[in-house]
Amino acid sequence: MTAVPVRLLEDAFAGLGAEVAPFVRGALQRWRSYKPSWNYEDGVVWKGALDLAAAGVERTLADFVYREVSRRIGCDGRIDGYDPGEFNIDNVNPGRVLFALWKDSGEERFRLALDHQLAQLAAHPRTASGNFWHKRIYPNQVWLDGLYMAQPLRCLVARDAGDAATLDDVVGQFGQTHAHLRDPDSGLLVHGWDESRSERWSDSATGRSPNVWGRALGWYLMALVDCIEAIDAPDRSGPLAAQLRGQVDLLLPLRSADGLWYQLAALPGQAGNYEETSASLMIAYALMKAARLEVLEPACGEAGAQALRAVVARFLDRDALGGICGVAGLGNVPYRDGSIDYYLGEAIVPNDPKGVGALLMALSEFLRRG
Repeated sequence: MTAVPVRLLEDAFAGLGAEVAPFVRGALQRWRSYKPSWNYEDGVVWKGALDLAAAGVERTLADFVYREVSRRIGCDGRIDGYDPGEFNIDNVNPGRVLFALWKDSGEERFRLALDHQLAQLAAHPRTASGNFWHKRIYPNQVWLDGLYMAQPLRCLVARDAGDAATLDDVVGQFGQTHAHLRDPDSGLLVHGWDESRSERWSDSATGRSPNVWGRALGWYLMALVDCIEAIDAPDRSGPLAAQLRGQVDLLLPLRSADGLWYQLAALPGQAGNYEETSASLMIAYALMKAARLEVLEPACGEAGAQALRAVVARFLDRDALGGICGVAGLGNVPYRDGSIDYYLGEAIVPNDPKGVGALLMALSEFLRRG
């Protein structure tokens, strides 16, 4: 990558906690692909490492990403383990890393691989109201996490190509999501929406799933702030900034005493609810980045930094990042009904890449605060 290393990990995070640098080094040394196929979980860790390198931390982080991604990309741009015919929006997420590697290295294979990802999006099925389906196996459904998987990549590519129509479509998809997934009681966005109302988890009148999941909001806020940064045009990014401010205003009062967010973000007093690491780190990243971009007030950036400090103090040691919900979804087999009991019953696992990647991203924004 082109970023010049300024500090070793140990120097960069000496004031945050002695366990931060050993954990990051160990996590990348121990890293193995989350699954054989091309997947978003790997992409989150890769992006986090690139973000840290771009924030002025040692080049070994960027070298790690180049090495691991290169193993998956053929000379013709073929991506090992990638099947665009699945129309799985999750699998487009690593395209952002391909974009960064292409821009930095100039290697044609990365551009060709990126073209494969963009070809999926060009043919990706949509709801009647205009949003990408979450996956082919989840027809007519929009999940908050899907916005993070595709829209920031689309913004980067569209800005690079001067493609105003795609940028307008991105803003439109966010607008439709906000309209359909907003819970009128809390004002926050629920995990998913089924336009067809055919899923058991969907409300027969609204199509919404029944609960606000913390990590889904984390994905959504990260998607908003990354798209705002990529678009960098008030006439287009203004609606996204308004959505970001609206959700943040509602989320800040729902923090725990330590400044973290809960697995069920809208129900902090719910029995069995817990402070969830990945959601807290994703929201922390979004708050710090939005404050740096002057989309949110500096106090919001400090709230993000407080959340990061709390995660480091309570959930991080040299070998493990704890408190991460391993996975949560809707539908499928065994059936996930989106209930309170469902979300609170999912396994909590250490070192899940959704949490590790979010930690790396949050650390990068912590450094950029100066």
